Amino acid sequence: MRNIYVVTHTQSKHHTNGLVGGWYDTGLTSFGKRQAQTIAKRLDGLILRPDISLVSSDLMRASETAKVIGDTIGISTVLMSGLRENSYGRADGKEQNWLDARMTTAPDHNRLDHVVVEGAESKRTFVERIYTSMEALPETSDVIIVTHGYALTFVIASWIGMRIEDAGYVNFRATPGGLTHLYEDDFFNNRAVRFINDVSHLPKHSRP
Repeated sequence: MRNIYVVTHTQSKHHTNGLVGGWYDTGLTSFGKRQAQTIAKRLDGLILRPDISLVSSDLMRASETAKVIGDTIGISTVLMSGLRENSYGRADGKEQNWLDARMTTAPDHNRLDHVVVEGAESKRTFVERIYTSMEALPETSDVIIVTHGYALTFVIASWIGMRIEDAGYVNFRATPGGLTHLYEDDFFNNRAVRFINDVSHLPKHSRP
């Protein structure tokens, strides 16, 4: 069997400041660090195999979450820029209201190549790099992935073999500190999603 545990990074300073995340690089808040401790303890209780790898987006809010997990479990983190959040171009780091006023939605005939705001990644570029990162994961061990809320959707889409052309229509809800469990059995090599965005380990006042 193979298990992949996907963590969406915990509360970051861009959240509390009302700023667009994307590639804008902010670290965790003190509350986010406490959230990371709770998810690290949850993972420590879930992991069954001694051979486990830890990979993370290289953005600070994800890598700091991963470091707390790694320190708790006793493994080092491999940083992967391909697991970054979608870039929002010139909107990165601006107030969320600034982006909301300028964002355009994709027409059905162009779900993947539409650009929501000037300088942003297209969804196709975003999805392709997430898929490439998933293909590069270690195959001989279970894996913990620390990534971002929007990126989670395409981690799951890649895992279940969704075609990139179809990924333009899918979205899975994610919140800071959520945990997703992906599983592959040994006999049929079927892949499953055991749960998505579980937050039962988080303090009740921080759950959605």
